[in-house]
Amino acid sequence: MGEKITGYHAIEESLKEACAGSILFLCKDSEKRSERLEALARSTKKVAIRKITSMEMDRMAGGADHRGALLELSSPSRFRQNHSGSGSGTVTTVKDFVNGLADGQGALVLILDGITDPQNMGAILRSADQFSVDLVMMPERRSAQANETVLRISSGAAQYVPTAVVTNLVREMELLQANNFWIYGADMDGENLPNVVFPARTAIVMGSEGDGMSLLVHKRCDQIVSIPMSGHIDSLNVSVAAGILLYEVRRQQGKSTAIKI
Repeated sequence: MGEKITGYHAIEESLKEACAGSILFLCKDSEKRSERLEALARSTKKVAIRKITSMEMDRMAGGADHRGALLELSSPSRFRQNHSGSGSGTVTTVKDFVNGLADGQGALVLILDGITDPQNMGAILRSADQFSVDLVMMPERRSAQANETVLRISSGAAQYVPTAVVTNLVREMELLQANNFWIYGADMDGENLPNVVFPARTAIVMGSEGDGMSLLVHKRCDQIVSIPMSGHIDSLNVSVAAGILLYEVRRQQGKSTAIKI
């Protein structure tokens, strides 16, 4: 049985690269916008279309919020392939990434230290795509696995974000620093974000939802930054915080910050 994708935008993006043998399942009483998915599937000439009952769809989706559409891929998505380090993506290792940069070329790297919630991972990858992050780096362990939830929450963006899965974050951070990257860790006790000037080669570290960055990763950072807040709770969701930090880096670098809502 192939990988199952739910969520309108995730299905839409996955259909663009679906291999022959993939199947788009649609409920017989599905929403009107599913007609666009059906038309896209037909245009690929690779994806079969099956109309099934809502009860059958519920059983196939296994509790996922399918909204009347589900795509079963005949082979893993590019995100799942890249996440395992065996896919056809242009970047699979940090070494390949830094070696591919021209002298003086700027870049933005997002380092995820222990993001284990698939919902947060998907939301972060969506922001990474919107703000043109050049590489997302995450550890093999203590990290949300590539799955249907991540792809759905990211609205398909997970398929486009260059990703490197590494065995040792600290060692790869040292490689970035050896190639003129400055690494900024996000923590409540850091320097206020408006006071920080980000260089052309910047890496942002986001720690886990509950414990933040690990001690060794924290020590490896060049500077710790925080987002000033004035509300009644003392922290932001990690995916929200990541979006704010990425926005600020790109704003300072003069990149376009107009995004679709």
